[in-house]
Amino acid sequence: MINIYKIMDNIILTSLQKKIGYTFSNQKILKQTLTHRSANKQHNERMEFLGDAILNYVISSTLYKNFPTIREGNMSRIRSNLVNGNTLTIIAKEFTLGQYLNLGPGEIKNKGFKKKSILANSIEALIGGIFLDSNIITIEKIILKWYKKKLQNIYPNKIFKDPKTRLQEYLQKMNLPLPSYSLIKMEGITHEQKFTIQCKINNKTDLILGIGLSKKKAEQEAAKQALIKLKIL
Repeated sequence: MINIYKIMDNIILTSLQKKIGYTFSNQKILKQTLTHRSANKQHNERMEFLGDAILNYVISSTLYKNFPTIREGNMSRIRSNLVNGNTLTIIAKEFTLGQYLNLGPGEIKNKGFKKKSILANSIEALIGGIFLDSNIITIEKIILKWYKKKLQNIYPNKIFKDPKTRLQEYLQKMNLPLPSYSLIKMEGITHEQKFTIQCKINNKTDLILGIGLSKKKAEQEAAKQALIKLKIL
C-alpha cells in the first residue's frame, strides 16, 4: 500500500534540499536538524551547537585568507555581523526555512516558524547536520555559497563598530559621561526570554529602550536607539 504521507514528506524535504544546495545521504539527520525541542526529544540543539562553531570557523578562516589588510578588531566585528542572529534569520527566510520546521503545538500556536531565534538556530543546526552527513570541506563550500553576496559586499577600509562602541566613543569625544544601561524588564520562558534595557545619556531621563533576546543584544539595540536620537545614525 502506498504511504501518501511519506511521499509528501519526501517531496517537501526534496524542495528544501534544492534550496540549500545539498542533498542529505541520511534523511534522518536532515529531519533532526529541522526538529525543535518543543516537538521531540530527538531535537536539533546539539547540532545547533556544532553548527555555530563550524560557521564561526569558516567565516573566520575566509576573512583571514581573503582580506589580509583587515586588522583583528575589524575582522571580529565583520564576523560578528555575518554570524549574528539577524543575518542567520535573513538566510533562513531566503530558504523559507520556517515552513519546513517541526515544531510542538505550543510553538505552532505562537507562530514559532516566524521567530528570529528559532530560524537563526535552525540555520546553525542545518550547518551542523550537513557536516555530520558529509565533511568539513563540503559544508565550507556550502556556507561560502550561502554567504557569497554578503562576502562580496565587505569593504576592507570600512570601520565596523557595534552601536555601544560608537556611542561610547562619541560621548568621550564630546567630553560627556559614559552611557549607563539598566534592565527594565525580562519576560518569557527560559529559552525564549526578551530583555528590555534602558540607555541613559548624560544622566538624562529620556526613555531610550532596546529589546533583545539577551542582555547584550538589548544593550546594543538601546545604544543604537541612542545614536538615532543623537542623529548619528
